[in-house]
Amino acid sequence: MHVAGLVKEFRRVKRITGRFGGLRTFFSREYDVIRAVDDVSFDIDSGELVGYLGPNGAGKSTTIKMLTGILPPPTAGTVTVAGRDPARERKANALNIGVVFGQRSQLWWDLPLRESFRALRDLYGVPSAEGERRQRELVELLDMAEFLDTPVRQLSLGQRMRGDLAAAMLHQPRLLYLDEPTVGLDVVAKQRIREFIAHINAELGTTVILTTHDLEDVEQLCRRIILIDHGRVLYDGGLAELMARYAPYRDLVVTLAEPSDVVVASADQVKRDGPVVTLRFRSDQVKAPEIISAVTAAYPVVDLSVVEPRLEAVISQIYTQRGLPEMVAS
Repeated sequence: MHVAGLVKEFRRVKRITGRFGGLRTFFSREYDVIRAVDDVSFDIDSGELVGYLGPNGAGKSTTIKMLTGILPPPTAGTVTVAGRDPARERKANALNIGVVFGQRSQLWWDLPLRESFRALRDLYGVPSAEGERRQRELVELLDMAEFLDTPVRQLSLGQRMRGDLAAAMLHQPRLLYLDEPTVGLDVVAKQRIREFIAHINAELGTTVILTTHDLEDVEQLCRRIILIDHGRVLYDGGLAELMARYAPYRDLVVTLAEPSDVVVASADQVKRDGPVVTLRFRSDQVKAPEIISAVTAAYPVVDLSVVEPRLEAVISQIYTQRGLPEMVAS
């Protein structure tokens, strides 16, 4: 996938409010131009699993809709997916991709899940024997056997989301777009879906582009993230590099045999609650075992643990510093 200088603008008719026999709203012939995506560029190689992140209104969904061919061609810039222009070669592009848009299902509401799968296999021209084999594999991977003959309208949200994931993979696309695939799900359902995403990426080599506000999805699945705000790329790189840049600190939480302050080189005591002391150190300057050795050599330690920074806190810090709304995990 290649995206270069991508711009997408929308025109909105100006509304004028005036008083003419009471309060009235008029539409003028003038337009406001809204730039939803502003000079976005990136490349995604086959087999990558990339988190495409940003707050509401950042331009994530608009970008995805251009990549899938749902929206008309961009205002400026170029997009190619597997060598094709998604907007101008929509049918060929559709055969190459799978899409799951959160709570908007592609399944037939009144049909049993099995029949929805059969209809989608026919729609994509998947041969019967091959389609049956793929369906069996997906049903097993997503543990759907017990509700395969249940009408979609009777499925729980977690069951329906598993059905949508299977539906998106029936024609074995090379590229899968996931927009909020775990929104509203319980912990067990989320973990099952994360394991499925990891499996198809690792075992089938499926390229996955994931947009989500649940940053635990990103922590568990993504090695690379693209972070955008106001339609522009803010960061594009490895998750580990992002954490190292914005969160170089680690906390060592120590429980002592008796209440005491702790003084060791290369770490600062930032909190004490009775015998529990929190020390903060820079992981790029000193390693945790060195701090642990220094503490245990000088103080009677009952328990200790190293607390890693969470991605949610790092993203919150980045957007707070830029005066933008924070992303909050679902």
